[in-house]
Amino acid sequence: MSIITRTGDDGTTGLMYNRRVAKNHPRVEAFGTVDELNAALGLARACAPNGDWSNTLLALQHDLVTLMGELATAVDDLPRYLADGFHPVSAAMTERLDRQAVALEARLQPPKGWAMPGENPLAAALDLARTICRRAERRVCALEQDDQLRNPEIIRYLNRLADLLWLLARAAAVEGSP
Repeated sequence: MSIITRTGDDGTTGLMYNRRVAKNHPRVEAFGTVDELNAALGLARACAPNGDWSNTLLALQHDLVTLMGELATAVDDLPRYLADGFHPVSAAMTERLDRQAVALEARLQPPKGWAMPGENPLAAALDLARTICRRAERRVCALEQDDQLRNPEIIRYLNRLADLLWLLARAAAVEGSP
């Protein structure tokens, strides 16, 4: 099957379960921004030394695939999505981010003033990912306000992820490892 389908030539794109919506639909904006975030984390992972850094970032990328799948499913199709064995974003995922953030905060000195992105390529990539994460969070909040989000854990996850990315960027700038 070719990546070139031409089905989007009319300005629409597909959600899970063959629903079509406009390419600027708020749901597409939300999961598209999470896709950008995933790409930014890929850039950070490409800048990172192997080992703990790569494993940490790859785990986050896997989480984002789960998150994108849920966002790419219309509210009416969520029961089918779950019945098909897909997993929603869970409190356990958010709690894992909390534990990582607490461990990083314990190692890092409290910030003195504004953190300036760009200390090194990895820190800059992580700060870029953080800002995209905040935009994704805003897009998902818009879905919630429009009653198009059934899992509020997605917002909690993105909020915590942005905090963790800030800490990871500071760790990359100061220590060079997570």
